[in-house]
Amino acid sequence: MKKYFITGLVILLPVVVTIMIVIFILDFLTKPFMGLVTPLLYKLGFQHINFYVVSPEQVIKYGSQIFILIALFFLILGLGFLARMVIFKFVIHVSDSILHRIPLVNKVYKTTQDVLKTLFAPEKNSFKQVVMVPFPHKGNYSLGLVSLESPETCRQALNSDLYSVFVPTTPNPTTGFLLIYKKEDLIFIDMKVEDAFKYVISCGVITPEKKEATEIPEVKTK
Repeated sequence: MKKYFITGLVILLPVVVTIMIVIFILDFLTKPFMGLVTPLLYKLGFQHINFYVVSPEQVIKYGSQIFILIALFFLILGLGFLARMVIFKFVIHVSDSILHRIPLVNKVYKTTQDVLKTLFAPEKNSFKQVVMVPFPHKGNYSLGLVSLESPETCRQALNSDLYSVFVPTTPNPTTGFLLIYKKEDLIFIDMKVEDAFKYVISCGVITPEKKEATEIPEVKTK
């Protein structure tokens, strides 16, 4: 009985968590615009559409969310297209310069901009390599993700090659420790970042397939 329950829980829990995350993202993206779209759908008579399994209120709600998501998709697509035009590039550059000069706003804007560029720029090497590091002290090892080389001032202070490593916590990998290690203290392993996160989230229950360790690769700087 216990084995059956655990097996069912392992199958059901990821589905439930995924649905909850998707619902949260949908609400986060659509909620600011619901007040504008919902009255429009009422005027168009969407509340009279009968799907038998959903109420008129649900038809309006889900219809509004779908409409907003489609509109956001084409808006983002359009901005991406315009951003590649010379004239619009100039407008973006001017607005970017203005935002960088506004006190307090520039801190939030620049930080968000840097994070998004790091996450989505394909040429970046952030979080591409999994390593084992001595943490929390020598004799114990934790999985870490190599970001980039540490700031220049840190490398000059010790006159050594230093690397920034993010060590995620268990079972919530969105928090962790940002540590700086010498190159010789890092043990580079052949493990995918996704497998490392699965290992951390599952508290070591889900282990990746065994692979041979690779040579220490060169981590490119910005």
